[in-house]
Amino acid sequence: MAFQAGETTLNYINGEWTSSVTGEVDSSINPSNKSEVVGYIQRSSRVDLDHAAAAAKQASTAWRKLSGAARGEYLYKIANALEKRLDEVAETMTREMGKTFPEAKGETARGIAILRYYAGEGMRKVGDVIPSTDSEALMFTTRVPLGVVGVITPWNFPVAIPIWKIAPALIYGNTVILKPASETAVTAAKLMECFHEANLPAGVINMVVGSGSEIGQGIIEHKSINGITFTGSNATGKRIAMGAIARGAKYQLEMGGKNPVIVAADADLDLAVEATISGGLRSTGQKCTATSRVIVQSAVYETFKQKLVERVKQLKVGDGMDPQTWLGPCASESQQQTVLSYVEKGISEGATLLFGGKVPDGTGEGFYVEPAVFDNVKPDMTIAKEEIFGPVLALIKVDTFEEALQTANDSEFGLSASIFTKNIGNMLAFVNDMEAGLVRVNAESAGVELQAPFGGMKQSSSHSREQGQAAIEFFTSIKTVFVKQ
Repeated sequence: MAFQAGETTLNYINGEWTSSVTGEVDSSINPSNKSEVVGYIQRSSRVDLDHAAAAAKQASTAWRKLSGAARGEYLYKIANALEKRLDEVAETMTREMGKTFPEAKGETARGIAILRYYAGEGMRKVGDVIPSTDSEALMFTTRVPLGVVGVITPWNFPVAIPIWKIAPALIYGNTVILKPASETAVTAAKLMECFHEANLPAGVINMVVGSGSEIGQGIIEHKSINGITFTGSNATGKRIAMGAIARGAKYQLEMGGKNPVIVAADADLDLAVEATISGGLRSTGQKCTATSRVIVQSAVYETFKQKLVERVKQLKVGDGMDPQTWLGPCASESQQQTVLSYVEKGISEGATLLFGGKVPDGTGEGFYVEPAVFDNVKPDMTIAKEEIFGPVLALIKVDTFEEALQTANDSEFGLSASIFTKNIGNMLAFVNDMEAGLVRVNAESAGVELQAPFGGMKQSSSHSREQGQAAIEFFTSIKTVFVKQ
């Protein structure tokens, strides 16, 4: 079935669209116009989750016995179905969570590319031959799927993040239960329609919509779910880790970031300004890899600051479906209030607000915040320490490159970081000494190519990696085989 605007998004269980046993729904509203209801979201229960887990468990035996090539053919079909619906899915995403339509189209296109990438991974080797001390024996390794995987995803990338978890889970022989963020469940349903159109065997992919306290916690505790992959807050991630450890389930966490960019004295300042704006403010700063701390050497600080503020002032804030809009609304009223509260916190702690940080005039009934740029930020201030997840840039002045690197590393997070410099020594020191899972030179902090491993250090991750060939490490277990003549 195809969900229309204003309809109730159903669960997808065992190959069928099903209503929750609770019969309760919440509304998903357009953050650009809070009077517009995009759809209604079911408030599912543990009973619904039990049905999905039973279906996934039953389907797992046959699915894991398919060849990797056969599973890959299904992923190609899903990719083709999503490609046909690209504009429809992207428009739903923009209307439901606010990012601009071009960004939503780019995210959906990335999801298509990820599906096709992992479809090809079905033909890659899954083990190694190991020399044995016994001349009459053959010893080798192979990889086996975990079984049923619970996929818990956030609202900021409602197509790309589910796909970069689901696609490797499926290609390596697992079955899946997706719990999308309620804020973007309508978009998730559009995605599930593509899986349905590809005619996957019943139970291989399932979706249960509901709250984190009910469905998310249920996934953590469910004895039939063998692995959990999660992207979201640190508090929730730690709860998942403790619950998974308690029952021996495998878990993978991608969590917060407080990502720095270093602007060295010899940097191309125009390039650094554009990359800081793109990395920090696109998607309204609602990215785990978004630039948040801008650490600039004093020799170029004033020039960089002036250029940055001039460019930020030119950015148009508005409805993501407006072609002139550069920066859409925050995804929800609570997110808008969170960003505004951090702006107030920055001012109260002594930072200087150079521009923005308020609700712009003339933007109607949306959850808008002007992009904010702070000066005179000290490394120990709240806006320099905590993840804001909004369009806020904190400028920090340092004298030397060594001080810049030390300041960049002064964080409990370690997801991504970037540097702008022409000095090869600075580049190498940054690459070697920066405590982050993703480091980029003369490029923005946000983004990583789909074929490359992605994940963080310190409090940003459970220290596993997503995407690329690294994904096999989480979604499978190694089995060592010894064969004696």
